Amino acid sequence: MTKDRIRTFTMANRAAWDASAPLHGTGAHWEQLLADAARSGFSVLDAHLTATLRQLDLSGKTAVQIGCNNARELLSLAALGIRPEMGIDQSSAFLAQGRQLANAAGVQLRLVEADIYDLPTGLGSFDLALITIGVLNWMPDLEAFFRVVAGLLSGGGRLVIYETHPFLELFDPASARPHEPAFSYFETQPQEVNEAIAYDGQDHGAGETGYWFIHPLGDIVTACIRAGLRVVELTEFPHTIREPEYDIYEGRAAQVPMSFCLVAQKDAAL
Repeated sequence: MTKDRIRTFTMANRAAWDASAPLHGTGAHWEQLLADAARSGFSVLDAHLTATLRQLDLSGKTAVQIGCNNARELLSLAALGIRPEMGIDQSSAFLAQGRQLANAAGVQLRLVEADIYDLPTGLGSFDLALITIGVLNWMPDLEAFFRVVAGLLSGGGRLVIYETHPFLELFDPASARPHEPAFSYFETQPQEVNEAIAYDGQDHGAGETGYWFIHPLGDIVTACIRAGLRVVELTEFPHTIREPEYDIYEGRAAQVPMSFCLVAQKDAAL
């Protein structure tokens, strides 16, 4: 994919996220998050991601989160003894919320506003790169994305991805037949997202148009390997980590995969 085409998608997605930020930075939920961030041991990480990070023995190590949103997950790493140092996101509005949370937590963070495909130089390297739910599907070019991610890792550094499973992208929970596939697993055309982006499952009306990409699991793993990272572990889960409307696919006798966690490592010599 050309740089100009990538930029067209990323600029549209930046506008979509900036427009949705006010939905997340006000109200009772936001006030509770600010209060929680100020408490010792603050963490919004679930048991599965927490267990994965503990097993990697990253205490005292440095971390960067790519697509950090308001930095709530990045700040949560401190409860595991990991040093949250940098968050990267292209939404200035969400990064502003991240600064508020960091101030509440008393944590010094460097929050960088940038297109991941066009990062400023001199950002440094880190022992852990974290990517969580709702990042990969906004990326128009996986191979270019993972090359950038690999460049942010120190030799021997680990990448941890905890994301929605691509198989779940086949289904539309709002359709008349939500358990029948509505999309192709191998769809290569970007999907327009015209509604305001929210996590609560509520309709908040129209937003700026963004673009969502369906990336099969094989493409994710292959792009990671081609970036020079060694896949250490890939775990698939039957639980959902995305919007509540997807809860209807959980806890069934014929269970589909709903999320996954991939751990990869950069060669120590690189």
